[in-house]
Amino acid sequence: MHNTASNTALLIIDVINDFDFVPGDKLAENTLAICPSIVKLKKHCKQHGMPVIYVNDHYDIWKADIETIIDYAENERSAPIIQQLKPDGDEYFLIKPKHSAFYGTALNTLLHQLEVNKLIITGVAGNICVFFTANDAYMREFTIHVPEDAIASEYDKDTKYALEMMKNVLRADTTKTDDWIAKQLKA
Repeated sequence: MHNTASNTALLIIDVINDFDFVPGDKLAENTLAICPSIVKLKKHCKQHGMPVIYVNDHYDIWKADIETIIDYAENERSAPIIQQLKPDGDEYFLIKPKHSAFYGTALNTLLHQLEVNKLIITGVAGNICVFFTANDAYMREFTIHVPEDAIASEYDKDTKYALEMMKNVLRADTTKTDDWIAKQLKA
């Protein structure tokens, strides 16, 4: 069994994305803005032995092969995001068929094998896939942290509403990345 001091894992949702839809340009712009926060979280988690797990749409490819997914999704709009956030070889990568990272995937089994009971949930879209993942995590009794500066939706109002729902209904901590990391380092 893999055991971390905090039993925490970082989930990165749907960042390997082609943004080839209306209004994909807006979601790409908002995703680019959250890249630094996700990079900081990833670095912190890896330094402290916390697993990093990517869960991504499969684009009808149905292969959990990160290089195949990147080859499909990478274009002029997505390349600056993918190059910053693509998985490293020591990280987990799962594909998902629907909105939640739990639905139809091995995520729940993997988290239990890793003895994880706390999740940091990041990625896109904040009001859809991140929200549904947080909801399913809550129903499975995970403690949830969704940093407000590490999720993006097509429109800021949608991210704000999703964060409000996750905080008030799912009891998620929505502390910004730098503040959360500082708190972890003091603990």
